[in-house]
Amino acid sequence: MRKRTVTAFAGTAVTGTALAVAGTAASVTAASAQTAPSFGYHQVRDGIPKQAGHFRVTSPDLAHGRFPAASYADSFGCTGGNVPPRLSWSGAPAGTRSFAVTMFDRDAPTGSGFWHWSVRDLPATAASVPAGAAAGVNDAGTAAYLGPCPPAGDRPHRYDITVLALDVPDAGVPATASPALASFSMGSHVIAAARVTATAAR
Repeated sequence: MRKRTVTAFAGTAVTGTALAVAGTAASVTAASAQTAPSFGYHQVRDGIPKQAGHFRVTSPDLAHGRFPAASYADSFGCTGGNVPPRLSWSGAPAGTRSFAVTMFDRDAPTGSGFWHWSVRDLPATAASVPAGAAAGVNDAGTAAYLGPCPPAGDRPHRYDITVLALDVPDAGVPATASPALASFSMGSHVIAAARVTATAAR
C-alpha cells in the first residue's frame, strides 16, 4: 500500500510515519530544554545527608548576596585581597562536637565544581572562623582561602559557603587531603548544616 503524503519540506515528501517521528524528536528536545538550564551545566550532588538538621549562618560581608572586592582572589586574573568573608553562626544542635566550613563554586567550568575553602576541626564552642584557623587544601592546591575569580564574561557563579556541624571532635581527614575527599569523609558525621550563597562575576 502506498503511504499517504501529509506535507512537504524543501520539496521533499514526508510521510505520516516520518512526521510522527519528527514530532516525537521535537517533543524530546523541548522537554530537554525545559529540564536543562543551559548547555554545559549540570547539577552537582550535595554532600549533606538528607536527614541533617539546619541552623543559621550570616555574614556582614555578603549582606547583598555578592562578594566585596577584598574577598576576590588575588590570582587567576583577579586582583582582590583574597580575604575570607566573615561568618557568624548559631543554633547548632547539642550533639555538635566540631565544625567545618567550606566554600564551593558549583558553576566552575570543570565538570565537578571548584572548592575554594575548607576549614575543619573547629571546636564545638566556635561561632565563627577564628583568625589564623588552619585551612585544608583547596582545588588550587594551596592550604588557604582562595577567593572567587570566575572566567571573564561567564555568567555569575554561585558560591555555597557551608558550615557543617559534626558529631566528632576530629574529622580524621589528613591536612593534605583533597577537598572532595575531605567532604566525602565528613559526610557521614554531618548532623546539621548552615549555608549562605553569594555570587561573583567579571
